[in-house]
Amino acid sequence: MSASPASHASPTSKSAHGGSGGMRLTLNIWRQSGPNDKGHFDTFQVEDVSPDMSFLEMLDVLNEHLTHEGREPVAFDSDCREGICGSCCMVIDGQAHGPQPETTTCQLHMRTYTDGSTITIEPFRAKSFPVVRDLVIDRSAFDRIMRAGGYISISTGNAPDAHAVPVPKESADLAMDAAACIGCGACVAACPNAAAMLFTAAKISQLALLPQGAPERDRRAVAMVEAMDAEGFGNCTNHYECMGACPKGISVDNIARMNREYVRASLSSRPAGEPV
Repeated sequence: MSASPASHASPTSKSAHGGSGGMRLTLNIWRQSGPNDKGHFDTFQVEDVSPDMSFLEMLDVLNEHLTHEGREPVAFDSDCREGICGSCCMVIDGQAHGPQPETTTCQLHMRTYTDGSTITIEPFRAKSFPVVRDLVIDRSAFDRIMRAGGYISISTGNAPDAHAVPVPKESADLAMDAAACIGCGACVAACPNAAAMLFTAAKISQLALLPQGAPERDRRAVAMVEAMDAEGFGNCTNHYECMGACPKGISVDNIARMNREYVRASLSSRPAGEPV
């Protein structure tokens, strides 16, 4: 749950970005020195914010000014800034990645806001995503789920000729839709149970739908679901907030598919004669 902005807000800051006619914004930003430290909100004022800036560019400008003042910049993650890597994970005004549907934080532009807006920015909140510093979280739980089985390990030799393995178009389309998941964790942040089922389901589905993933299908489903549970994520109770927050629009249909894959794998590995 989000904490309220601290009453001992920091002194205001003005943006170093030049120009006229820009927006003036108030930013309530979560500050936390380390995983075991108590966090709080600090308040900053930024001026002359261009509507053409991305959200991260606006934070870059703020950090430039803080650095020039000799103050600690706000720590946040970013890499590609093209909506691909999934590292720009922030909760903006209570919404993972902000108010624009199917948009990552790095692709959110300041024209979404109006002059005088107050924006609250905090990290994704989940026990399995501990805060490292400020807006930076540790999402290595997702990496461990992937290591449990989100790959094809069978050697297939050289790359086959195009279309050598026939794949029905419907299956190929569904697999591509699932593969669009960038592992940002917005599904976890949006879910009231902090469940990672949409992420795990997408990674299982993209391989279960293709013939290349068939040989390890059962082992993959069981191993990834068990790894997800071991990381302490919650369970799905069909709120569908995960799909609403997903910047790639991953469907909850994949969760149903994952459940079927898991039940199928569990039954197929049951010793003969053991009661269901």
